[in-house]
Amino acid sequence: MKKIVLITGASSGIGRAAALRYADKSYDLILVARRLDKLAELRDEILGLKNIEIQLLQIDISNSKEVENSINSLEDKWKKIDILVNSAGLALGMDKIHESEYNSFDNVVDVNIKGLLYMSKKIISLMLEAKVNGHVVNLGSTAGRGAYAGGGVYCASKAAVKTLSDAMRIDLIDTPIRVTNIEPGMVETPFSNIRFRGDDKKAENVYKGIEALTPDDVAEVIVYTTSLPQNVQVCELMLTPNKQATGRDIYKLTNLDEK
Repeated sequence: MKKIVLITGASSGIGRAAALRYADKSYDLILVARRLDKLAELRDEILGLKNIEIQLLQIDISNSKEVENSINSLEDKWKKIDILVNSAGLALGMDKIHESEYNSFDNVVDVNIKGLLYMSKKIISLMLEAKVNGHVVNLGSTAGRGAYAGGGVYCASKAAVKTLSDAMRIDLIDTPIRVTNIEPGMVETPFSNIRFRGDDKKAENVYKGIEALTPDDVAEVIVYTTSLPQNVQVCELMLTPNKQATGRDIYKLTNLDEK
């Protein structure tokens, strides 16, 4: 029987790359995002190459009722979910905390923390009911290991992902469900465009002078951690590009260095 993977934030970035990678392994997919058109494009791309089944769910994961109702609407066969990848997340702006807008606090906390909790509560309950050897993968960040200027709320949200991952692992210690926190460093995705509210120039500058990770790099690691023998649980895994040591320590080439 094919395994079923549910991926949030599947319309772009790491979530999209994870969907493609799991499709390569012939897993059936439940793809979740707010943009149904992007999910449909991804579904059509995958089905043009692979003989698998795909369900699309348009959900705002920060809305607990939407999460509950959408998952409940699935046919019973789709509720036997083996792997949950909590990939959805965002950052907004680079403002100091006291200069930020209230709605930016709400958006980051609602998606990065509450959305992860809502999805995890619902899907873990289904995993336990179905008695599957489940696996929850939470997308944290190197930012969760220490704050940086202008990233206070985002860093705090990813620190929460680390703590929640640890707590889930403790809560599930007497079950066959594994929990992994993946903490990427710089990954070149639409993340920075969202952070800078569509300012492409600012977004591009984030990655100048360094070969950032790609979504495919992170997806490869996600799939690796969920493909290990059942007795092996990767609790936490941090990965960065070669010129990044921590969330704050990054070496970027300048034009002078390149000469």
